[in-house]
Amino acid sequence: MFGLFRENVRIALNSIKTQLLKTILTIVIISLGIMALVGTLSGVDAMEKNFGGNFDTMGSNTFNIQRYEFGIFVQRGNRGGRDKVNPIISYNDVRGFVDKYDYPFTQTSVSFQCTRNAEVKYENKKTDPDVQVFGANEHYLVNTGSKVETGRGFNQFDIQNNSKVAVIGSDFLKGIFENENPIDKTISIRGVKFKVIGVLESKGSSFGNNQDLKVVIPIQVARGIYTDPRINYTISVKVDDNDMLDSAQDEAIKVFRNVRKLQPLEDDNFGIQRSDDLISVIGEVSSVLRISAWIISIITILGSSIALMNIMLVTVSQRTREIGIRKAIGAKRSTISTQFFIEAIVIGQFGCILGIVLGILVGYAMASFFEVSFQVPWTAMIWAVVMSFLVALISGIYPAAKAARLDPIESLRYE
Repeated sequence: MFGLFRENVRIALNSIKTQLLKTILTIVIISLGIMALVGTLSGVDAMEKNFGGNFDTMGSNTFNIQRYEFGIFVQRGNRGGRDKVNPIISYNDVRGFVDKYDYPFTQTSVSFQCTRNAEVKYENKKTDPDVQVFGANEHYLVNTGSKVETGRGFNQFDIQNNSKVAVIGSDFLKGIFENENPIDKTISIRGVKFKVIGVLESKGSSFGNNQDLKVVIPIQVARGIYTDPRINYTISVKVDDNDMLDSAQDEAIKVFRNVRKLQPLEDDNFGIQRSDDLISVIGEVSSVLRISAWIISIITILGSSIALMNIMLVTVSQRTREIGIRKAIGAKRSTISTQFFIEAIVIGQFGCILGIVLGILVGYAMASFFEVSFQVPWTAMIWAVVMSFLVALISGIYPAAKAARLDPIESLRYE
């Protein structure tokens, strides 16, 4: 039994070699569908996982008051098609909110991004001018979900006394502090010296934004160094109890509307961004991409199944005389049909292997481009094997049955 199966496999492989061009084209068509599935799903998984754990602007049970919602810089107005430009969140807005907002079991952080291209110096070493500097109060690290790996974060004393201290990202350990403990060392930013009191845990990169190459300094010290009047601040409120998040947010909106002196019928001229809203947006985008990947792959695989069935029917026609000879010398119908089944399955699995390899390469390229960690798409690969096998099985049923039903006498007379 095994010998017969092995002989069928050998005949199938030889048949594939004789129709190499058609076989290659069919394999490529199958692989394109598999590549679309594996590549897109692996890319989506990598981005979803990275975004799920690496939002440096939000922590859990947190909402932000910022200039626009979800990073939208200009919103369309309702009248005359004009753009609605929200005013920046100024320091006076921040002070007014902090003084008036006293919702229980909450803590408010205030921060602003001083620059994205600072140069940090330590002794005779210095970084490239691509360091992010943030000015913040003592609640910033907790509210943004940042954890201190070594040393400590800011306390109320540091903020109230405008202490020249700094918390740095983990990438500094690979740069100017390589093989050296940075705690209590002195760094310089724009000529101002800061004592390093803490190092943050690594968060990685998201879409080119390196979250580990940054320095956080007390907000008043930062305002003394970076004096641009157009500084836009971010207010972040963390609620201890998730059940109180909605009511805390409603109270914050009311307080900030009063700070902005908005009339009851006026629209908000600021945005609210919640941590769970961001996760929901990521989930929606991921779902759309996943559905698109499945639709594209199914359409492509449907086309490949038609192509595979066509090549198998052509093969049956071209080998009618061979089938007649094999039947005349005693080959059973099941033997003939098994041979053609094996040919279809071999072609399908070759297409599957090529599609998986191409899909992994596409997924890895997407992860590298967006600077996210690549995840091996095991689930997509399993589905790819199953789908390619089903395509080969379905595409081989009719040609195999047709070959098995051929009359041996008519087949021997076939030219």
